[in-house]
Amino acid sequence: MTAANPTADAAAFCADLVRSHDFPRYASTLFVPATERRALLALYAFNVEIVRVRDQVTQPLPGEIRMQWWTDMLAGHAHGSAEGNPVAAELLRAIRDYDLPVEPLSRLCEEHQFDLYNDPMPTIAALEGYLSATSSALFAQAARILAQPSAEAEHLARHAGLAQGMVQVLANLPRDAAHRQLFVPQQLLDSHGSGMEEVFAGNDAPTLRAALEALGGEARQHLATAQSLLAEVPPAARRGFLPLSLVRRDLARLTRADRNPFLPQPASRLATLWTLWRASRSREFTK
Repeated sequence: MTAANPTADAAAFCADLVRSHDFPRYASTLFVPATERRALLALYAFNVEIVRVRDQVTQPLPGEIRMQWWTDMLAGHAHGSAEGNPVAAELLRAIRDYDLPVEPLSRLCEEHQFDLYNDPMPTIAALEGYLSATSSALFAQAARILAQPSAEAEHLARHAGLAQGMVQVLANLPRDAAHRQLFVPQQLLDSHGSGMEEVFAGNDAPTLRAALEALGGEARQHLATAQSLLAEVPPAARRGFLPLSLVRRDLARLTRADRNPFLPQPASRLATLWTLWRASRSREFTK
């Protein structure tokens, strides 16, 4: 970073990080005012840093140390200067400017420690707890940046995050299975006669398809609830929920009967931008 304008450089760093590693969330910020967009990108850059930890370490302990640094930073006890880290600097700025609660951000770090191990996600309730502390928390913080906090926005954020997170579990199945990680609840697999080894072997069996369809059904219910709650929050806050349009698109694509669940099928950036642009002009997100 140059000495001339370190804060602008930190903001640009966050934007580049999110654009490179979480394009859907990056694209969603293109439809909000510039001031709030900077804070959203700081929030999403922080999330990228936490989510990327599992790809940057080969053993859990170094990953836990990295997570702990962020937890300490949020508590004001960072080892070394947090201001020297562009993501930390921008996140602290957003926390200060928008009076964001720190506890959900710390919980997000703690919950993502699950990613560092190969323990299976045991139950649907456990998955919902994980997603509430991660995906839902991001929606809730985004809503706080864009509008005054409210119980309605928190309720919407919970269901939006559960829908988004469950769809991501379906989308990430090829990658997770290759790493012998299981985010599809084991309870769901067992109830449909499937199991971990069937997933890890990439066996596109009817029993696994039934379990994935059940997970898709759970996501569909949360998405429907979230969509019904959009009208209860002010239009400014709804901008933070634009990614729901991507959830709706991806859920339809990922639950097609003719789809191979182990074949990665990422959406193009152009398609992502088109979907968000259309949503940004719809009554659902503006009126």
